[in-house]
Amino acid sequence: MKKTLLCAAIGMALAVSACSEQPNTYAESESVNTSAASADVTASNPFFAPSSLQYGAPDFRVIDDAHFMPAFTAGFAEHTQEIEAIINNPEAPTFENTIVAMERSGQLLTRVSRVFSNLTGTDSNETRRQIQRELSPLMAAHSDSINLNPALFARIQAIYDQREQLDLDPESDRLLEVYYNRFVRSGATLTESQRDQIRALNAEHAQLTTQFSQNQLAITRAIAVVVDDVADLDGLSDARIRSAAQAAEAAGHEGQYLLSITNTTRQPILTSLNNRELRQRVWEASALRGTQGDYDNRPLVARLAQIRAERAQLLGYETWADYQLQNTMAQTPQNVLDMLDSMVPKVVENTLQEQAQIQEMIVREGGDFEVQPWDWEFYAEKVRQELYDLNESEVQEYFEFNRVLHDGVFYTMNRLYGITFERRDDLPAYHPDVEVYEVFDHDGSSLAIFYADYFAREGKRGGAWMSSFVGQSHLLDQKPVVVNVMNIPKAPDGEPTLITYDHVTTIFHEIGHGIHGMFSNVTYPTLAGTSVSRDFVEFPSTFEEDWAAHPEVLANYAKHYETGEPIPADLLERVMQSRTFNQGFDTLEYIAASYLDMEWHMLAADAPLQDVEAFEAQALAKHGVDLAAVPPRYKSTFFNHSIGGGYSAGYYAYMWSEILAADAFAYVQSQGGLTRENGNHYRRNILEVGNSRPPMESYIEFRGQEPTTEALLIRRGIIPRVN
Repeated sequence: MKKTLLCAAIGMALAVSACSEQPNTYAESESVNTSAASADVTASNPFFAPSSLQYGAPDFRVIDDAHFMPAFTAGFAEHTQEIEAIINNPEAPTFENTIVAMERSGQLLTRVSRVFSNLTGTDSNETRRQIQRELSPLMAAHSDSINLNPALFARIQAIYDQREQLDLDPESDRLLEVYYNRFVRSGATLTESQRDQIRALNAEHAQLTTQFSQNQLAITRAIAVVVDDVADLDGLSDARIRSAAQAAEAAGHEGQYLLSITNTTRQPILTSLNNRELRQRVWEASALRGTQGDYDNRPLVARLAQIRAERAQLLGYETWADYQLQNTMAQTPQNVLDMLDSMVPKVVENTLQEQAQIQEMIVREGGDFEVQPWDWEFYAEKVRQELYDLNESEVQEYFEFNRVLHDGVFYTMNRLYGITFERRDDLPAYHPDVEVYEVFDHDGSSLAIFYADYFAREGKRGGAWMSSFVGQSHLLDQKPVVVNVMNIPKAPDGEPTLITYDHVTTIFHEIGHGIHGMFSNVTYPTLAGTSVSRDFVEFPSTFEEDWAAHPEVLANYAKHYETGEPIPADLLERVMQSRTFNQGFDTLEYIAASYLDMEWHMLAADAPLQDVEAFEAQALAKHGVDLAAVPPRYKSTFFNHSIGGGYSAGYYAYMWSEILAADAFAYVQSQGGLTRENGNHYRRNILEVGNSRPPMESYIEFRGQEPTTEALLIRRGIIPRVN
């Protein structure tokens, strides 16, 4: 997933999230009436003290929307007082009285921020969206009041300048470096006039990213396709049709059928719909979102790109991409472009071969049209079935959700790391579909609390991600409280939820983020868990994906939902062989989106506001990835990763991380595969260390060398696997 950040105040990660795939109108909104929070509500506010539940897990039984703004108001005030106390300390600045003091600060603000951020993504409502609109500029201003404070930076600077004489342990030295760089990159060394400009840009940026995010939720509801005649749904399973009927009834369309739109340009349902006109309606609802009506995101896209370019220039960088990539593994925009460019010729060649196969299938079935984006998935599935004799409905009968989770994901985590997951029905969740588990380590000690939130619903943004309610820290004596989120369509009441193999691998992917948070074993909260560079954070999650296909793991979970019989060997072999089919399309749509992300964030500060559609067309043509039948995975108006801000100039990170993951997985197989010894080695050198050392240093400590791309090319079927 798939990683996003709400604002981060100094000394804490307010809402760090990691995801496999992740944020409007200009209408004036009413402000939240904070005066409505009565004295009784304030006195009983559950955020004013740490939760009494295990590891500080939020007590959702007593949390009410009325608690949020009073808690944020108090949190801002408390944190400000703590920072002022650090600044006004008459003693000479030391690592302990400045850096560690900041790490301890802001705990009330952290508690409320983490809960609020998670709920706005997983269980949003109009009250929470209204609070989010009011809160966004306050968060930005609070963060700036710390990051741009000259007196505070002077203390950090003094400590940093004498770091070689401080005899700090490696983690403390790393923390000092992170703090110093954060302040410099925020604008602490700028003139007062320049800092004022940064503040103004930050406030506008916060407002527009919130607006973009909220538009996305509204658009998802608005563009769902309503179908009148069940005959138009020919090709869908009976269970899928019943789900569409239930969804329509819940949305006020009784007697009709509602097809929800997922977060990417392509829509999974297009593989099954026989009605070409309906396929086009579904695809256009997806691809044109954010360009029409009350939720036109195009002005937001253009201005957000401009704001970022202006901020970068003020901070001394040529472009926002240069700024963003400075502290990543890629380091420069050119390195990212070189990686993508190196793949384009082979990927385009593969895609054109796939397109020829699809066009041949269209002709053989009597079609007299050129393949369009709404045709690709439908006819690609027919080609796949012909090549591998596969029926997706038959395959899904062996992937029942609960069995995949318990006998697949949890089983693998036990075999690799010795951990176990036990249901905790006594711990409250924020929605009935969410299950809560306590995670126990190999020695029986309690390790973490884990929330499993896997099913799609109203009020949840699209995609899949990991987040935390509580981050790990020895300094604060905190154990992690982690959540995994997905959007799997839930079966009708009383029926088993059968999922695709893509959903299977995504569950494995997200648990990779989850254990990255749960296994964190560092002192300082700023360095804990997934607080690593964008192009490293997707490595642990992608690494876990490939265990879904491991023979021992598959044998444990791939069983028929009714009979319990294992998936037949020949069917399994065809499923695995088919995984490399359509990889040209999959890779090209990803690369195209990565180019869009980079091009938006390589604009100069003096560039005018862009025409979004024209900019996209020029960017794709520039890099030779403008195939009409293969649009980018995300277009700009619904590109949460890039335009929403979490992965701006960072969407390439999935591919970069996949290089690490494929290399690491191949290495583990060469060392014996699914063993505790391998799991412990990986846990100790990758998962436990967070950002307490540079990521490549961690990788080399685990692998013994830097990664190569060979395993990635094999993983994607671009070069053959040698047995």
